Formats: sequence, structure tokens, C-alpha cells
Amino acid sequence: MLFAFLDPSPTTLLILGALAVLLFGERLPEVARSVGKGFMEFKKGMKGIEQEIRSAVDSATTSVTSATHLDDAAEREEATAPKFEPPPPEPKTPDVPGP
Repeated sequence: MLFAFLDPSPTTLLILGALAVLLFGERLPEVARSVGKGFMEFKKGMKGIEQEIRSAVDSATTSVTSATHLDDAAEREEATAPKFEPPPPEPKTPDVPGP
């Protein structure tokens, strides 16, 4: 029976409308207006939260991408560094026969 009210069939909407008229009477337009305003505020709040989450994800993605680009730049710098040159050969001393 409870799930019947969750189904937005025309009969259910008619019953809910009749209950609203019985409960609120002449104040029904005022109540409906305040419910509508509350619903709109709820939607604005959800959009704000959604935007905060998206901006956080975007900034995290940007920082990871920036770090990746920095790592790539560091690798390129290492690749362009001067090559190692071997030390000059030691001067040869004449072979002196032992005593």
C-alpha cells in the first residue's frame, strides 16, 4: 500500500490533491509556493555542491597533469645533459728496472 503512493499515477495524484485541499484549504497556493521555493533552494544547493566537487576534481587533475609535465621536463633535461668524459690518461713513467 505504501509503494502505491510512490507511483505517480493519475489516481494517486488526484488523491494527493484532494488531501492537500482538505488539509490546507484556502492557504493551498501559499503552501504550494513555499514548497516550490524550498525545492528550488534545494536544487541550488545541490548545484553548488556539484560545482565544488567538479572544481576539486579538476584542480586535482590539473595538479597531477602539471606534476607529470614537470617530470617529463626533468627527464628531458637529464637527456640533454652533457655526456660524461673519461679522465685524461695518466702520464706514463719510464719503466725502471728494479735493483
